[in-house]
Amino acid sequence: MSRKARWTPFTGLFFIMELQQVARMATVLHITVTPEESGQKLLQFLQRRLGKDVPKAAIMRWIRTGQVRLNKGRVKPFDRLDAGDIVRVPPFHSDTASVHCDSHNDNGATAADGISPNPIVPSATQDGVGRLAKAGLPVAATAEGLLILRKPAGLPVQPGTGHTDAVTTRLAACFANAPFMPTPAHRLDRDTSGLLLVATSYARLQSLHTLFRNEHAIGKYYLAWVQSDWPDSGPRTLHDTLAKRATSQEPEGTGTGGRGREKVLRLNTAENHSAAQDCRNGAGTAKEASCTVVPVLRTGKTTLLAIRLHTGRTHQIRVQLSGRGFPILGDRKYGGPACPQGMLLHAWKLVLPGLAPESDRPEDFATDQAFTCLPEWTAPFAITDDDLAGCSF
Repeated sequence: MSRKARWTPFTGLFFIMELQQVARMATVLHITVTPEESGQKLLQFLQRRLGKDVPKAAIMRWIRTGQVRLNKGRVKPFDRLDAGDIVRVPPFHSDTASVHCDSHNDNGATAADGISPNPIVPSATQDGVGRLAKAGLPVAATAEGLLILRKPAGLPVQPGTGHTDAVTTRLAACFANAPFMPTPAHRLDRDTSGLLLVATSYARLQSLHTLFRNEHAIGKYYLAWVQSDWPDSGPRTLHDTLAKRATSQEPEGTGTGGRGREKVLRLNTAENHSAAQDCRNGAGTAKEASCTVVPVLRTGKTTLLAIRLHTGRTHQIRVQLSGRGFPILGDRKYGGPACPQGMLLHAWKLVLPGLAPESDRPEDFATDQAFTCLPEWTAPFAITDDDLAGCSF
């Protein structure tokens, strides 16, 4: 004969714990849209806030069936949100919900204890700047809705095959609780060091994307040490037609393949005439590229060049200089000689035009903003501000 289960204080405690777990899984969330998130589409907002545990299909189903509400009313997936809007999300189970949602249940209680309803805005706190420095992403400057990072050479902006460590993964680790994850507005090559713009609000990210689509809106300046003595004494503008072409994977250091299975070719050369013809026939995609080059320092065997980009093509500076017989030191992919300090190409200066302010302050980005940082190259390639004082384009 089976024995009846006995009720003890311990079984009562376990029963209460189970009820609490069920309650947590059945919590309706009410998420307040922060100023940093204003302007996002509902679907994008929920994907950012709820994390990877909730698939896009589930979010779409919730919206379609009216389980997601905006200010107590029905809403469509691509409706835009404003700061202060309240988004209702139905009950669901997620290990990361408390990390991504600073919200309240139907009774007004906090659903995620310990999570601030006003997460940090990285550009506004020294704490955020300190965390980035510890993560190997030193901050060169800050502005409204914007971080200007000093990206180290060797670190990609986005993770990819064979490298999970990247600027974006480090940002995610530093600001896991932020409602809007700080996001790079553009890219730099993995082995290029220098200034990288990171938006800390959706509005600033959109405004920067608009500026980068207009190739002449942002002033982009680089420094590069090249092999040989540059022949010109003043500014010289380079014009080329560039296109990507797949290559075989070759060991790094051969001067041909290097990292990656793609190279960029100058099509306005005799040896690449067939590739140019393919592009004209619709078999490839060619793009015009131009930049202005000014010599700064000379050693006889090498030259320090300052470069202003007029377009933003993949590997543009590397290809345009190498194609004229002046490869960048350390750029083995495009024929440069080996260099113990790596590839000597650095994003030196960015000039942003007056941007539309995100706040009511009329002085916010009312005039052009220039941000600069010198490379950390050591002798014999070290550079000072005095070296660049007379540089003029």
